[in-house]
Parts: sequence; structure tokens; C-alpha cells
Amino acid sequence: MNQQDWKRISESRRLIFMSGVAVTTLLGVLLFADLLWRVPYNNAKWVLLAIFAILFANLSFGFVQAVAGFVCLLKRTDQLKISALDKLYDGQPLTSRTALLFPIYNEDPQSVAANIATTYEALTKAGVIENFEFFMLSDTTASNNWIEEESAWLETVQKLNAHGKIFYRKRRDNLNQKSGNVADFLRRWGKPYDFFICYDADSLMTADTLIRMTRIMEHTPDLGILQSMPRLCNAKSLFARLQQFGNRLQGMIGGAGLNFWQQSEGNYWGHNAIIRTDAFTRYCNLPELPGARPLGGRVMSHDFVEAALMRKAGLQVWLAYDFEGTYEEMPPSIIDFAVRDRRWSQGNLQHTWIMLFGRIPMVNRVHMLNGIMSYISGPLWLIFLVLTTLIFYSWENSQLTMFINESWLPLTPESTSTQGLIVFLLTMALILVPKVFPLVLFLKSPEERRKFGGMARAAASLLFEVTMFTIIAPSLMLFHSSFIAALFMGQRVSWNSQRRGGDGISWREAFAVQGPCTLIGVMWGLLAWHIAPSLFWWMSPVLFGWVLAPFITVWTSRESVGDWIANRGLLLSPEDIAPPAEVQTLRDKLAIAPRLPKPIPELADDYGLIRVIVDPYLNALHQQFLRERDHQPDDIRDDLAALRQRLLSEGAPALSADDKLRLLYDLPSVSLLHQELWDAPTEKIASWWRLALSRYNRESMFRVDLQTPAA
Repeated sequence: MNQQDWKRISESRRLIFMSGVAVTTLLGVLLFADLLWRVPYNNAKWVLLAIFAILFANLSFGFVQAVAGFVCLLKRTDQLKISALDKLYDGQPLTSRTALLFPIYNEDPQSVAANIATTYEALTKAGVIENFEFFMLSDTTASNNWIEEESAWLETVQKLNAHGKIFYRKRRDNLNQKSGNVADFLRRWGKPYDFFICYDADSLMTADTLIRMTRIMEHTPDLGILQSMPRLCNAKSLFARLQQFGNRLQGMIGGAGLNFWQQSEGNYWGHNAIIRTDAFTRYCNLPELPGARPLGGRVMSHDFVEAALMRKAGLQVWLAYDFEGTYEEMPPSIIDFAVRDRRWSQGNLQHTWIMLFGRIPMVNRVHMLNGIMSYISGPLWLIFLVLTTLIFYSWENSQLTMFINESWLPLTPESTSTQGLIVFLLTMALILVPKVFPLVLFLKSPEERRKFGGMARAAASLLFEVTMFTIIAPSLMLFHSSFIAALFMGQRVSWNSQRRGGDGISWREAFAVQGPCTLIGVMWGLLAWHIAPSLFWWMSPVLFGWVLAPFITVWTSRESVGDWIANRGLLLSPEDIAPPAEVQTLRDKLAIAPRLPKPIPELADDYGLIRVIVDPYLNALHQQFLRERDHQPDDIRDDLAALRQRLLSEGAPALSADDKLRLLYDLPSVSLLHQELWDAPTEKIASWWRLALSRYNRESMFRVDLQTPAA
């Protein structure tokens, strides 16, 4: 197929898709508008109609996209996908250099090291390791994590004999968070690399997928970004398993539908994508948004904007939706999921500036609008429920007899209750019908249904997942509503590391965060019942979700509950039944990853500092990563000398966190502290240091053997 034919078919697809969205939206809006007309309008109903139109259009978009993906997979004849190019170049050797970037921010260093080691070994086995180099790019602010990162890096390099292939870099100023970390690397060291692949701390890609994506980039010079579609894996808690099952079951259909209409004008999701280095460095510098933070200033969610800038420069952005072997993990609980969404909500609302006023392609505006809608839908649904409650209250207290107008639509029922039920069922159909599409595909593919434990288990898991998220959705609605309200009141969101495991949410934390949710559910339920029992029952799914929110949060955060469900054959995904080699290797590595003994409470906050100053191997290693300055002003040198003296004479608790970081960043101070501590008479150092040295000498609690021979 030549370029002109491909462009013609692509435009036809987009026209068909958008027409389907428009027709579906028009049908729902007309039915609801007619219903409101039949029980005469007032100002509140006009607002209600406008909100319904926005929300129904959003649902229609997702529904038509799912239908398009379902048809493509059912016919199995979709040739307009990037993976078709892979078959043309299959088997050809790689000729490029690709940097694999692992930006980390206060993450578990052993998990990141295990991920790097897994990928390194897989690429070595595939015979292409010479085409790839690895970079741990640290923005970590916690000194304990920082020092452990250095240890994990050295241990990984030695075990793999990967000197000159795996690198570690620590930024002192984490300007612009992850996007700034990546941009800083590309400016300083990116030029030798044809492509780069950015990872998240919890993402993984198989060697086969890395090779296939790199090969396509080599043979497609106008391809700027090739985004894979990560599958969720390694879920343990019930909440994470629900997300993993839903993502795995619906993901292929969603990806095929997304590819159907976006084609070469795809999006970037910030990780698990291969990017053309020169084009990204040249064209994807992030703009400064007008106004002050939180909605102005520096771009927080960089990926959508970078994809738009790449498209603006004339390069293609594709989604490799049918490539397997690309993974990420999910937050383990509803609260952790909401914490991440709060950060993303600010980033997506910032895109409003670019969507409305930026000189970017129209399809990228649609991507940004979808991202914005994913967060403002919650507040809009909440306003919809508030208005519905007020309208019911106003009518019930009017003491008037309802006068029903005749419908101005043909074939509508005489009863307004029946018409309201039709609108409700149509809305629910847009949400629920796509859920069944994978089961229909399973009828044609015994191999696919076996990946989910068989048809019966897949169907039972689907029913359970839909039920659980019907209960969870009202909580997320309130979370998103509170996030949006906070943003408009000027509250900024900080960029914190994500909790990726643990023993679940405690009852104290659940009620502290979601106790107001329960209170809202109880109070609104009593009000609804007082207004009209019919209103209460109509709202009951939402009300029950609010009332039960803390209990559902605690229950779904438990790994024991997730294991109990999985042991009965529910919520299984292909990675649970037959995990790929890299996934299993990573699990095995994490199971045996070395962990430092838990320090005693008096030393826990500063064990990284202790290890660097006490241990000669770690002290020498840490110095290798520090910059040697030609000249240091006298006042700074004197200030650092005073801090060193105070640290030795009073102990680490006497210094602020910033002061301790200043010492750890200063090469002369790190060297002198090690010498002065070991040279000083015992009575000249703080009792805190005597405790640290006694624990070090007696139990080797803080010592890591860095002299392990290379594997």
C-alpha cells in the first residue's frame, strides 16, 4: 500500500469513527432532552442537559472506540498497524545504538537493579547487548535511597560484568522531575544514541519487543515515537488484580480501537516507548505555560505535549498495540491510585492551555481532551447528581400535579418513567456492552481463552470485576472532584514517590482519608429517602459505594485477599498462568534481592550517611560520583567545615536534612569525614556515633561487600 492510499484510508476511518461518536451522542442527548421537555424545563434542567451532553459524548467516544477495536480483532484483517512493518524487516540485524533510561525518584533501588539485570541478561541471550546501554538516572532526595542506589549499581555491574554498559547518574537539582531528568541526560549525553527508551521504575520490556521496536525505528526514518501498550503484571492485592485483569482483558480491544482512528498521529504515555533521540532533543522542548502554578508554569504531564510537538515537527507517532512483552505495575490500593491520579489531574488540566491555544495537530487536541475528560468527568457526574437531587426536592415540595408534555420525538413511550429507563439503559449499555466483547472473541480463539483460565473463569472474573468497580467508582468520583476543586483553589501537587507494595491500608488510614466519603453517603442517602424513596433507589449504587468506601479500600488493599481470589481461579491474566521468561526472571530476582537489615530506630533516618562515612568501600564509591570543583569560595568552605565538626561532635540528628545532603554532595567533606571519624578518639565524637560504630563493628549491619568477583 502506497503512502497516498494509506492516507486516504486513514482519513476515511477517522471520518467513520467521529461520525459514529456524533450519532451515538445525538441519540442519547435527544432522548434526554425530550425527557426533560416532557416535564417542563427550568434553569437547572438546562444545566443538567448540558452536563449530560458532555458526559454522554465522552461515553460515546469510548464505546465507538471499543466497537472499532472489536470489529478489527474479529475480522483479523487490519493491515494499517505498525506491526505490519516488523514482518518486512524480520531477522535483519540491528545497526543502531539505543539508550535504556531508568529515571528513579526515591524508589526501591533493589527493584530497579533487578529490572536492569533482567533486561541486560535477556538482551545478552538474544545476542544484541552491544546495541544497548543502560542508565540509572536518579532524582532521589532521600539519602538512604541514594546510597543504596550506588551500592545496587556497583553490585549489578560486577555481577553482570557490565562495565561500560550500565551507568549511574545522580542529579543534584531535580528540576522538572522526570521530564527534566530525561531532558538533562539527552542534552549532556544523548547525542551518540540513535534512539532511547524511557522506563518507569516498575516497567519491564522483553528482549524480543525491544528488538522489534528498534528494528522498526531503524527502517522508518519519519517515525519519531513508537509507543508500546504496557500490560499490567505482578499484581498482588485485590485492587491491583482487578486492575490487571481488566487491563489485560480489555486492553487489546481498546488498543485496536485507538489505532483504528489515530493511526500515525498517536500519543506518548511517558514510558515503554522508543523515541528518536535527535528529533526529540530538537523539537520536544516543553513550553512554559501562562499564569502561575498549579495550572500554569512548568508542564507537569510532559508525555502528551511531547507527542504533540513531535507530530507538529512532521514525524509520526504510532501505537504498537499488538506487541506483547511490555509491562508495568499498578498501585496496590484505591488510596495509592488516587494519590497518583491527583498528580495526573493537575498535569492533564494544564493541557487545556495547549489544547486551546497551542499550534498542534487536531488529533493531538483530541488526545488532550480525552485526558482532561478522564478527570473532570468525576466532578461533572457529582454536579449531575446534585442537580438531580435539587430538582426532585423542588418538585416534591411544590405540591403541584405533574403535567406531562407530549414527546416531540417519534417512537418514544407515553410514560416518562419508561423513557427515563431507556436513557438509563442506553447509558449503561455504552459502559457495559464493550466489557462483553472479549468473551465473544474467545469463542473464536480457544488459545486466547485458555490464557485467562477458560471461558467460565473469564466470565466469572469479568462479572466480579464489573461489580467491584461499580462499588469503587463513586469513591473515585469524589476523589477526582476534590482534586479539581483543590486545583482551582490554587493548591499545588507535590511529586512524591509511589507506594508499590506493603501490607495494605490500615483502618486508621482508610477512615482518615475516606471517612468523609462515608458521611456524605449516609447524609445524602437520608436526604434522598426523605425527598422520595424512588430517588434513593435510583442513587443507591452511588450511595452504597460512598458508605462502604473505607471498608472496600481496606479489603481490596490486602494481598491475602488477592491471593485467595487468584487461588480460586478468578482474575487470572496470561502473565499469571504462563509468565514470559523476563517476567519470571524479574520475580525470581526480587525474591532473592539482598536487603539491608532493618536499622535500630536511633539510626534508621541516617543509615545511608552512616554507611558512606563509616564504610571505606562505600566512601570510595560515593566519591567517584561526586564532582571535583576547581575552586570553592571561602565562605562555603568554612560553612562546610563547621557542619562537619558539628556532625562529628553532636551526631546526625543535630543537622537538618538539607545540611546532611550538602555534606554528601561535597567531595572533600565526604573524604574528610571518613578520615576524621576513624582518627578521632572515642571521647571526642558524639555518643550517637559511638552507637553507630558499635553496631557496625558488632553486627556489620551497614556494611555491603563490594568486592564480590564479577560473574
